[in-house]
Amino acid sequence: MKNIISKITLALLIGGITVSCSKFEALNSDPTKASEDQVKPEYFLNNSIIGAQQDPHVGERVFVYYWKSASRQNYANVLNIGSDDDSFNADYWRYISEWLNNVNSAIDITDLHAEKGLTKPYHENVKQVARIWRAYLMSELTDNFGPAPIQSFQGKNPEFNTVKDVYYYLLDELKDASSKINTTVDGSEVKDYDAAYGFNWDNWIRYANSMRMRLAMRLSEVDVNKAKSEFEAAVATNKFIESSAQNFGVQEKDGWDPLTGVMSRSWNAQILSATMNNLYIGLGGVKTESQFSSAAIKAKVKPENDMGIRYLQHFSTMSNDPSQGYLLDGLPNKMDPRAYKAFFIPGNTSDPQYWSAANNQTATIKVSETQTDTYNMTNTWNAFSTGTWGGKASNLVVRGQNGRLPGMINRFRTSKEKRLFFASWESYFLIAEAALRGWATPMSDKAAYERGIKDNFEYWGASQFLTEYLASSNYSRVGTSVNYDHITEPGATFTATYKDAYTGATGTTQIAYPSNTIYKNGAVKNDKLTKIITQKYLASFPYLALEAWNDHRRLGLPFFENPAVEQPIATIPQLTAANYTKNQVNFFPQRLRYPSSFRTADQANYDKAVSMLGGEDNLFTPLWWAKKN
Repeated sequence: MKNIISKITLALLIGGITVSCSKFEALNSDPTKASEDQVKPEYFLNNSIIGAQQDPHVGERVFVYYWKSASRQNYANVLNIGSDDDSFNADYWRYISEWLNNVNSAIDITDLHAEKGLTKPYHENVKQVARIWRAYLMSELTDNFGPAPIQSFQGKNPEFNTVKDVYYYLLDELKDASSKINTTVDGSEVKDYDAAYGFNWDNWIRYANSMRMRLAMRLSEVDVNKAKSEFEAAVATNKFIESSAQNFGVQEKDGWDPLTGVMSRSWNAQILSATMNNLYIGLGGVKTESQFSSAAIKAKVKPENDMGIRYLQHFSTMSNDPSQGYLLDGLPNKMDPRAYKAFFIPGNTSDPQYWSAANNQTATIKVSETQTDTYNMTNTWNAFSTGTWGGKASNLVVRGQNGRLPGMINRFRTSKEKRLFFASWESYFLIAEAALRGWATPMSDKAAYERGIKDNFEYWGASQFLTEYLASSNYSRVGTSVNYDHITEPGATFTATYKDAYTGATGTTQIAYPSNTIYKNGAVKNDKLTKIITQKYLASFPYLALEAWNDHRRLGLPFFENPAVEQPIATIPQLTAANYTKNQVNFFPQRLRYPSSFRTADQANYDKAVSMLGGEDNLFTPLWWAKKN
């Protein structure tokens, strides 16, 4: 071979799954293209890492509309109500195929250079790093679609494998690749070609082991012996991501390319979800007034368990959202301090992280032909269920309305952050869960749980509230507290106050803590695993939405309210007016459908992939490692 083309174009395409060619002699020779000693494996690896940040086109479709919707990290009626788009799926399929093609090319070029005597001292390490990164990409692929090809990424035609086989392969790859990295090799010459770690070999080993912990835990409900042995082996290395300096993140930058912030589109309001709101309110027992110096904000803080104004005839009540039916005309008395760091308070323009596009705080509720209630939503805090509100929705200018409701802060909209793929707090929450299960770990479940919260509070700049927060036995709206040793279950209900929108009378009512019937039949709300996953979920905001979705699919935790069904939802016909008070696995999206382009290109492989799913190629067929009922 005399030349290598600058793009790997001679690849087999199966509806978008690209296959890297292991022998580059098969590629076209062109004297105008780069020669073999000019094509570097680090170039292809970096292209893969940068590409996977998701440019605004695919990022909006997959990260915002799919992952953040499925994980309930924002208010949206997309994947959470079983609504997807084949063109979105096809775009993502094509993009992730390109990322995998690039990382496989990095591995193949390293081998080729070895054959030609062109190897640099650091190239063998670059190859192992590429294998580690490939394992992440393949986990992303299979966690979204299900069965995926293994051998195709080793220079062979695509032949699909079960999710179990893919996971076993990834765990082996991470173990083997990390063991072959030589940390004494100087990689400074090529550090600019690694957007994540700058070829800090120790950090790549840590990332590999943390990924092994993550993937091993994914098997905890279906393959416990494998999960336990793999997790224990990974954590026993004592080299996992354990501090913020070791977090796997890639710096965003403004523009329109893969490094542009994945949540930067100005039309994506990314409003607070009912799920996150019910987890935040009351959790940790930290008073809202202690979190602000503003007299205007303090003046709007409501008494504890004050639900605000009750609109039972105009807000949907056909969900198991404990906050449904009420408009809070102020701020909750107690709040997880991260809530006000992650989401702006409507109209609080003195907040340097306030999003300027949220500039209209006027809300209206049409009560009758002769009465319309108007509210200034400045310094108020509300979140509403998704789903269908029927005719009630037409009478409201508040639900889903930017400016009237809390929205994601400006910090993550301006392409100035690092997009996180793995953070230290996840390592600790994984260790906490493993220790709780009785697996061998370097620290106790409580110590790991509290360290995970500590690291995440540092990320949000909320450390001043940590001690009070960790000691709190205050329940959230879904009946969970923070104190790890406080496992007393809440009562069936809590007493709340309200003002009736139609009569003006004040009153009290009993509001039920929701029963999460896909976790221990709804009988448990405050056990230690619920605490761990609740904290892991809240810490995942906003970059680790996919992992938050994965945990809910695996465990049914934390509690996700059902979409409202004032009218039937065509895409979730199994959720009805007769069963909306309970949760079912098939009320929540479980995967993405394979794109029709794959089926059209290779019916045989498509049929094989679907046969391995154990169900139909739809959004509600659980993956191998996920809950089935």
